[in-house]
Amino acid sequence: MADRDDVCILLPTFNEAETIESVVSGFREQGFDNVLVIDGGSTDGTQDIAESAGARVVEQSGSGKGQAVREAVTRHIEQPYVLMADGDATYRPDEADRLLEPLLSGQAAHVIGNRFADMQPGAMTKLNQIGNRIINSAFATIHGRDLTDILSGYRAFTRQSFQRSSLTASGFGIETEMAVECVKHNVSTAVVPITYQPRPDESDTNLRPFRDGATIILTLYQMAKTNNPLFYFGSVGLGSTVVGFALGAYVAYDWVVNSISHEVIAVIGSFAILLGIQLLMFGVLSDMLVAVNREQTRRLEDIAVQLTHESRNRPADVFDDQRVGDAERAEESDVDHVTDGDVETEPAVSPHQPDE
Repeated sequence: MADRDDVCILLPTFNEAETIESVVSGFREQGFDNVLVIDGGSTDGTQDIAESAGARVVEQSGSGKGQAVREAVTRHIEQPYVLMADGDATYRPDEADRLLEPLLSGQAAHVIGNRFADMQPGAMTKLNQIGNRIINSAFATIHGRDLTDILSGYRAFTRQSFQRSSLTASGFGIETEMAVECVKHNVSTAVVPITYQPRPDESDTNLRPFRDGATIILTLYQMAKTNNPLFYFGSVGLGSTVVGFALGAYVAYDWVVNSISHEVIAVIGSFAILLGIQLLMFGVLSDMLVAVNREQTRRLEDIAVQLTHESRNRPADVFDDQRVGDAERAEESDVDHVTDGDVETEPAVSPHQPDE
């Protein structure tokens, strides 16, 4: 099992001066020396406080939590394992081993901390709890897997699995994208219980419930285009078909009862029905292509793992025999004659010079 030197604690921050010192100190007291604070340009002294507490501080080149996480993992972290947390003291550093144990033992490549397992009073408002439940239910419906708490900011993952993901979110949608990419690429994911604490009174949240919630829902739907195209295109197609039939029913009713014809509405309804049926068919075909692609990808990954396993178990003398055989073949194919360290070459004969 890997040790703590192989783990980097990643803390994205923005104006967390009231709490960042206790967070950094808490992880260092647990034996984690690699603590990286990537800051979004705080103006309250967060960077200086974090550095004084023993963290390595980097100011991100862009803005938003998502951009900070992507930049940190791809540019500033070399350790194979990453433990990500928030700098607002809502997560307990002494529970880090809960997230790292499945990761370091090889049971999972991505671990999510479930805040609902032990949520302390005042840690989350009723509005945010309802929003989280809706988002988690939407994720399970759209992407076909229940990960309990996809918006949790306390999670651990391998740097390799992160680099396989195609992440574009710049704000709080980064957790949602990571969860979707885990399902999309079949990354082994574990969910462990954690404690979720209320923010200190002096600390202000950067979360905007309605705006960020709408962004997350939209992200879930947009990412269904490549992960669950049947739902993505099928929902639009079904809606278009229902609207078309509703318009057609209205036109038929008004024509039969009142002898009033609505040619324009009838054309629009027909178009809506045709469009909806086409989208439904496209969704079915796209879903079939995605399923075939996943199966082929899984087979290629299995072959790669098998070849890696066989190469590791191959005896050393086999490699030695191969190297000897390659050297002998190279000597036989060598047309140059080497004597006493000098290279002998035959003089070039011009095609225009007569033979003597």
